[in-house]
Amino acid sequence: DKIRDTANSHNRIFFVEVMGRDAGFLAQNAAIATGAEAAIIPEDRTDVDQLASFIGRGVRKSKNSSIVLVSESKKDGTGGAQYYADRLLHEYPEYEARVTILGHLQRGGIPTANDRILASRLGVASIDALLEGQRNVMIGLRNNELVYVPFTKAIKDDKPIDRDTVRAQEILAS
Repeated sequence: DKIRDTANSHNRIFFVEVMGRDAGFLAQNAAIATGAEAAIIPEDRTDVDQLASFIGRGVRKSKNSSIVLVSESKKDGTGGAQYYADRLLHEYPEYEARVTILGHLQRGGIPTANDRILASRLGVASIDALLEGQRNVMIGLRNNELVYVPFTKAIKDDKPIDRDTVRAQEILAS
């Protein structure tokens, strides 16, 4: 909200970098939660230039500011928010850009009741797993049910981004 206030008062495009080196879940969901105009994520491996697409949608025609969430770096090595801000200033000099890198500042905060309940459930499940002889597993939730996932599977498989979430963010940004 504070970045939106600043972006609006100074007619700027803000590139906000969040964690997510190989996965855009945080950037995509943060874009929806904050009403950002775009999210640049590593899963978008199309030939379409994400920055050009954002500018081409004419977002600035109806708004005096924009917020773009960016995963910290793309798999192709193009970099995070600073890369896109530099490109914007070079390729679209009529726009003014700023970069905010949240990094690990986005971690923490006051836990909600749901956070505390989840932590308690996962803690109990961890103890149960040890008592059952489970080893080398991660405890997680799937459809609100506790599940044990072998570490080898948890770190091996890429989790695809939900295309419906991407579509929702694009529609909401219009």
